[in-house]
Amino acid sequence: MLQIKRTIYTRSIGFIIPVILLSAIWSSCSHKNEFVEMISTDKTKPAPVQQYTVTDFNGGSYIVYDLPKVDNILYVKANYDLSGGTSRPQETRSSYFSDTLTVDGFEAAREYEVKLTVVSRANVESDPIIVKVHPKTPVYQLVAKSLTMTPDFQGVRLQAQNADSKTVGIVFLDNAIGKLSIRQQNFTAFPNISYAIRGYDTLARVYASYVTDKWGNRSDTIFSTVKPLYEKTLDKTKFAAYALPSETPIYSSSYPLKNLFDGNYTNFWHTTQATSQQLPVYGTFKLGSYVKLSRFKLTPRNPSYEFRHGCPRIFSLWGSEVDNPADFTVPLFAEEGAKVGDWVNLGNYAWPDPPSGAPPTAPTAQDKAFFNAGSEFEVPFAAPKVKVLRLVVSETWTPGNFTHAAEIDLFGDDR
Repeated sequence: MLQIKRTIYTRSIGFIIPVILLSAIWSSCSHKNEFVEMISTDKTKPAPVQQYTVTDFNGGSYIVYDLPKVDNILYVKANYDLSGGTSRPQETRSSYFSDTLTVDGFEAAREYEVKLTVVSRANVESDPIIVKVHPKTPVYQLVAKSLTMTPDFQGVRLQAQNADSKTVGIVFLDNAIGKLSIRQQNFTAFPNISYAIRGYDTLARVYASYVTDKWGNRSDTIFSTVKPLYEKTLDKTKFAAYALPSETPIYSSSYPLKNLFDGNYTNFWHTTQATSQQLPVYGTFKLGSYVKLSRFKLTPRNPSYEFRHGCPRIFSLWGSEVDNPADFTVPLFAEEGAKVGDWVNLGNYAWPDPPSGAPPTAPTAQDKAFFNAGSEFEVPFAAPKVKVLRLVVSETWTPGNFTHAAEIDLFGDDR
């Protein structure tokens, strides 16, 4: 019996952010305030923190302390240096209502000194006390230890483990301008980092990458010679509908399945809206060749249907290596790699939510433009070669029993 599991793959593992060198120039004011109101007139010097405990974690430490038993305290501050010297000073504060300070961003696992100072409401500081912390190996270094670069279709795949799910930057370099320079930086907090940098030919070249974090710490650079895999855009003129007995009927003769791969992005495929129809709904077609798929792009029916109506939201690809595969009953959800008769689940996917963070019912103009441009999805590398595909839609943006889409573009190796 087929075990069902909902495993969803989305387009990306994070946001791609260019590396920009920022320089901040601070200018002093040419005037001073004539009068600064004091929060308190009590100039009594507060007592320092008396007791504390330290709990270390990867890249930082928690300091829990007892405040002096007075009412005039405003906050406690911690001063420290990320490198353990004086070149990278940091300050963090915790209000009177808290008993914990977090010091974070240290560059290595070693001993550091943190200066704790109690500050009163009259801005009078206590004598500082020195707390020694011993942060564990920073997350950026842990991620760097697992970072690999391997061949992918038309590019290089970067993979790493981020067990703490903390935000790190994966910086990728190539020699496109005759020397190694930054091509792309991807900030992500995903625990399993995996994405491809594409646009390269199949020649072996040296590529490089390193890991950074929001404090500017940077791992050693790793180098690897990678030979990208061959990839092409599949010829859609070879595609042909393959209507099995269970195929979801179309809404009308104006919206046949062939509209999904005719190269015309203004017309569309549309399944029936009959009340007897149940999810999932699907369309099946032959590729005209034996293909190792790498990725695909799905373009929705547009405009005016952004994040609503029958546009696919949760869907999967099933494939078969058989020339004329037998019919089968498609489960609503199944694991990637699950097999039913002549068919195998190639991957499960979710259309991205509005990137602005707005609800799908109220997308911004930018969200709509993002939606109508279509979304690209990767086919897992372990997926087998296939000759026939079935696009299976398990959920649409507006719950219903039908679906529609304008076009599918497929990429891979059909040699």
